[in-house]
Amino acid sequence: MSKHRQAPGGNRVRMLLALAGPAVLFGVVSALVLFGLDRLSLLLEHWVWADLPAAVGADPAGGWWILGTLTVTGLAVGLTVRFVPGHAGPDSAAAELGGPPLPPGVVPGLALAAVLGLAGGVSLGPENPIIAINTALLTALAGRFFVRIPARVIAGLAVAGTVGALFGTPVAAALLFTGLAGAMRTGGALFDRLFLPLVSAGAGAVTMTLLGGTLLQVRLPPMGAPDGWDVLAALVIAPLAAAFGLLGVVVFARVHSGFRRLGSPVLYTTLGGVLLGLLGVIGGPVTLFKGAAESARLLQNPGGEEPWALLGDALVKLAALVIAAAAGFRGGRIFPAVFIGVAAGLAVAGFVPGIPVALAVSAAVLGLVLAVARDGWMALFIAVVITGDVTVTGVLCLAVLPAWLVVTNAPHMLAEQGVPENP
Repeated sequence: MSKHRQAPGGNRVRMLLALAGPAVLFGVVSALVLFGLDRLSLLLEHWVWADLPAAVGADPAGGWWILGTLTVTGLAVGLTVRFVPGHAGPDSAAAELGGPPLPPGVVPGLALAAVLGLAGGVSLGPENPIIAINTALLTALAGRFFVRIPARVIAGLAVAGTVGALFGTPVAAALLFTGLAGAMRTGGALFDRLFLPLVSAGAGAVTMTLLGGTLLQVRLPPMGAPDGWDVLAALVIAPLAAAFGLLGVVVFARVHSGFRRLGSPVLYTTLGGVLLGLLGVIGGPVTLFKGAAESARLLQNPGGEEPWALLGDALVKLAALVIAAAAGFRGGRIFPAVFIGVAAGLAVAGFVPGIPVALAVSAAVLGLVLAVARDGWMALFIAVVITGDVTVTGVLCLAVLPAWLVVTNAPHMLAEQGVPENP
């Protein structure tokens, strides 16, 4: 009888061990693809924003260069969506993280559109395209060499490996997959179901770290032990930041629909590039690109900019995020949301000097990511990672509750169903 009781557990352990090797491989490949796409976009970015203006004697921070570069970027992305086979994949405005695997033939066009947007200064991050690319590639490759692994498990491990590589730790993937773990149907404890995503995410995180670090390298000085006023401040800042983020969320579907009335992606991405260029002229170079390096730049000198100017940066970036996502560019929303939260949090700390910078920034990032991504685990995780201070975790766990009440009945930052692209 005892043998019969132990058999299911033994089978589960053997299955996890057998799949651990492929999970490590998927995580490493996910990180390598992310690293390659990120480095390619940085090389193109350096050429567009440093080498080329130096060669022609132009100021890359000048209004005409910003406006012209974003306009040309919009045109290039529109031509990619219109004419490249696969039309650069599905519209990022209508896609959540993950989703069903794309056909491999879509990958080149999607990668091209993502690289052009990242290098051209578009206010979107790499997470949506790179997850879609890795899922498509690994599903196609694993279908040849790991035929016994279900496609849904392969896709899940690709997402986990990429998330681990993006944020430099497997914990983000573990939190993200708590709601998806049942799809693996392995039975047993929850950690059994998270075992393979953690393996893939850990491999992706370690690989990305060995290659030179993660994309989100933002750190704040330690806050120290929080007191009652700190808790109260976080309970106020997080929901206010979430409400600020919802200003963009509630108009997103209408903006997306308005762009699509132009019919051709060449037209609406070019118009989007013009509008992004104008916003870049208003906000300056710090409001361009995905926002990771720009967040670090703001935090290098927390008191270096006036609070009202920081709020202006946050508002410009929020408008740029809405336009970039609605106008057909391929990219994710999390990294720009982090920048908006950093700018807003620094503004709060400037207006109320008694609030620790680490608390104000992490609470604001929590609210913004929650409003834009609508994932409490992801928002909480990113807010904690930015502080690098475990003492803030308990306060943020409380702050996420009122912030969630603010966003729970609000619309998601997704395009309306039935508003297709017209390649």
